[in-house]
Amino acid sequence: MENDARFVADTLRRVDRGLLLVVTGAGVSAASGLPLFRGTDPDAVWNRDVTEIGTRRFFEHDPVRWWQWYLRRFEGLLAAEPNPAHQALVALEQWQAGRGGDFLLVTQNIDTLHEQAGSQRLIKVHGSANRVRCARPGCRLGAPYGSFPATEADFTRFKELPARENLPRCPACGALVRAHVLLFDELYDEHTDYGFSEVRRGLERMALALFVGTSFSVGVTELVLREALGWRLPVLSIDPGAAGPPAPGVVAVRAAAEVLLPAVCGELGA
Repeated sequence: MENDARFVADTLRRVDRGLLLVVTGAGVSAASGLPLFRGTDPDAVWNRDVTEIGTRRFFEHDPVRWWQWYLRRFEGLLAAEPNPAHQALVALEQWQAGRGGDFLLVTQNIDTLHEQAGSQRLIKVHGSANRVRCARPGCRLGAPYGSFPATEADFTRFKELPARENLPRCPACGALVRAHVLLFDELYDEHTDYGFSEVRRGLERMALALFVGTSFSVGVTELVLREALGWRLPVLSIDPGAAGPPAPGVVAVRAAAEVLLPAVCGELGA
């Protein structure tokens, strides 16, 4: 672990110009008690039902079953607390800013742990569990610009009696409310909150890509990885379960982020 921390820290030190781009996946939140999203873990959120239920098509067909699935899978996200990996990424952001560097954290996670920990330069490219939006496109509280706090959508009656008439409605137009998250048959640019245009702009300034706890299974990881390797930039991946690097040119470090990242910050004096 000490050697790994020193290696990662030395790699970060050598990148003194340009953007340090960090991409996090579900693995960064595992130590906070949240389930992984893919893989062989029987509790993986997307293991069995993603292709059918985790889509806008299914929501439009059966919003009652969709919300039952979503609440069962994700309602506990907002009760979780940041772990040392989240806190170390805040320290890393501050370290990078302190030496005049640029920093951007792109998370695939819809939990609120990065912002709870204090991350500032943050893009939640898959949306956020603490917000909902109108399901009718064009509504001022719907795509592509609107949303509102999830606490303003009352699911009390729905939980007591799951029925369409008990689902919360948009306060602006009366249409059904949906989660403010990117579904698997939707595009990154369907809502401005996903920040995908900012991710693309960040790629132009990227000097190093650091992936933490991701399985490289979604579009944003493919995009960042392809761009970084295409420009022959340093690429690091921290994942305790990785069998090896996801592509030639990637340095894979098999370590738990909540252990390794604080050690890296210690090496950096962050």
